[in-house]
Amino acid sequence: MTTTASIARPPSRIETWLLVAIVAGALLISGVAPKDRLTWFMEVVWVIVGLPLVMLTWSRFPLTRLLCWLLAAHALVLIYGGAYTYAETPLGFWMRDTFGLVRNPWDRVGHFMQGFVPAILARELLLRCTALRRGGWLVYLVLASALSFSALFELIEWWAALVYGAQADAFLATQGDVWDTQWDMFLCLCGAALSLLLWSRLHDRQIGLQ
Repeated sequence: MTTTASIARPPSRIETWLLVAIVAGALLISGVAPKDRLTWFMEVVWVIVGLPLVMLTWSRFPLTRLLCWLLAAHALVLIYGGAYTYAETPLGFWMRDTFGLVRNPWDRVGHFMQGFVPAILARELLLRCTALRRGGWLVYLVLASALSFSALFELIEWWAALVYGAQADAFLATQGDVWDTQWDMFLCLCGAALSLLLWSRLHDRQIGLQ
């Protein structure tokens, strides 16, 4: 039996609108004078599409409180990267200098989040919209979903490079690393696995499975 949307424990109304205001405000501010307009749009388009989609479906399919906070955090990572480009984020430079790294790691943060957050989104959709139960198959399909999304994103980067040429360099953010694609997908997988380890028990409670 699938879990119904009514069983899910969403955030309070005030909390929901606070998250919407934070994400929408950050998006608007980032769009005033981004470092590269094309890169900004390609990075934040997921937020531009995703936020209205969640709001439009909220009345019949409210998301759990955990997932809402994770989606908001992911949106802010994307918006911040889009505003400065991933290779030139101030916070990324601080991380590079503080930890003795050889490159701005904000794109690594972004790809880690690409697994960390969508893993819970996939888990919620699978548990609430299908007959799938908790167990090995759920873990496998969540991880496979995260890797599939990561692979799709890498294809989008490839297509962007073909279409826009040098204009897409800031979007690609490879910073000269020939293994950048492999690192991106590996970090996405690590993020998804860690997310399942950290959040599965809490997530079960919020969708009424405990």
